[in-house]
Amino acid sequence: MTRLLHVKATPTGPRSRSAAVAEAFVDAFLECHPQATLDVLDLSATALPPVGAVAVAAKKNAISGTTGSADEAMSWQQTRELVRRFTDADHYLFSVPMWNFGIPYLLKHFIDIVTQPGLTFRLDPRHGYQGLLTGRRACVVYTSGVYTPGCPPEFGVDFQSAYLNYWLRTIGVDPVIEVALRPTDFTRSLAADLDRAREDARKAAHTI
Repeated sequence: MTRLLHVKATPTGPRSRSAAVAEAFVDAFLECHPQATLDVLDLSATALPPVGAVAVAAKKNAISGTTGSADEAMSWQQTRELVRRFTDADHYLFSVPMWNFGIPYLLKHFIDIVTQPGLTFRLDPRHGYQGLLTGRRACVVYTSGVYTPGCPPEFGVDFQSAYLNYWLRTIGVDPVIEVALRPTDFTRSLAADLDRAREDARKAAHTI
């Protein structure tokens, strides 16, 4: 059965423009795949385990095959559960607003949890990073308030899609289909742009 994981990286709920565009993708995807399972991971409503000293020690324990403390074992169990939820998906949908020229911190937190050697990637001394999630595809909805491609640097730089697209391909997810709504501020055509982005999302759902 096809599984679609929608990772929401915005805390604004129904007011979110990235979520509004993503909903168009979900509707079209479920029309194409009526037997598909939808898993929604709302990062703003999910208690992500901290990535601190305990988590780092837990990862080293797993790599070396050693037994750590009870706290470290619990941390690694939480990590494995999130990784399993992530890797169980066949397709991915991310709704990602631009925050300070990059991605929201909750999404970076999630990435730091699930990017694990031996689970989502391996590192070859000669060939570098090799993704383990091959055969999976993703659609990413990008929104930004001020930045738009081709704008002067005084209006922002894109560390949002450059980072996330690279990460997805590093762990083996390819292709990555982009649907963009940029900008959403200082524009008189937001309604039309939103309609266009929704239509792009529906098309992406038919091709992913």
